[in-house]
Amino acid sequence: MNINNKKIWITGASSGIGEALAIECAKQGATLVLSARNEEQLNLLKTQLHNSERHQVVPLDLANAEQVTDIVSAYINEQGSVDILVNNGGISQRGTALETKLDVQRQVMEVNYFGTVAMTQAVLPSMLSSKETSNEKCKGMVVTVSSVAGKVGGKSMSGYSASKHAIIGYMDCLRAEESTNGLQVLTICPGFVQTKISVNAMLADGSQFGKVAGSIKHGIAVDDCARQIVQAIKQDKKEVVIGKGISGWAPTIARLFPNTFKKMAAKKNFRD
Repeated sequence: MNINNKKIWITGASSGIGEALAIECAKQGATLVLSARNEEQLNLLKTQLHNSERHQVVPLDLANAEQVTDIVSAYINEQGSVDILVNNGGISQRGTALETKLDVQRQVMEVNYFGTVAMTQAVLPSMLSSKETSNEKCKGMVVTVSSVAGKVGGKSMSGYSASKHAIIGYMDCLRAEESTNGLQVLTICPGFVQTKISVNAMLADGSQFGKVAGSIKHGIAVDDCARQIVQAIKQDKKEVVIGKGISGWAPTIARLFPNTFKKMAAKKNFRD
């Protein structure tokens, strides 16, 4: 799908992959709706984008699904539908499966899964009904940034990995159900990307990790990740793994050599 003159709603746009994606999409002629909790940072980003006057800031918190539904519905009723929804917002987690408190597991799932589902369900009806005639297919796209951790599990990220597996499953079902209507569904599975996602990652007790993990420091550049996502959108891909080294190859190794990968996963700790 060509993104020039398309309206794209990006969640988690205040930093990391979302911010880089906003910059890249604006550069290629898209009109953006920018969402995250940090309204101040969103407004700052807006001023830095190409054709800044075209873009809008709509703050929301994915942890509050009811609020997401209300805000999105109000926007669409007033401003109309969007062409592409990019579900990028999320939180990370560090801590063993046994030590991580259930409340922490729930919070991660609330944002990464339920918040994303709420966003998708709020946007989709208008996207699907935007066809000019009953015989015309929908021309919209839902892009969801999951993770390589949504394809394979590893140490110290049980809540995060579970939430990312869950959202991939949801999007696979959505793609199958709406393919005859023309809706395109793209799932992005990045490996290690140079962002600050680990700084705010939740530890087993709910406190913040507070630093950039070493594995992330050696990941791909965030602007490179954004360019690859845009390329996948333009090529109408269904699922793309983005990464270098083991984080890029992990899903393939796990599929072709499952026992070998399980041994590798048992040795490697991505927490630090």
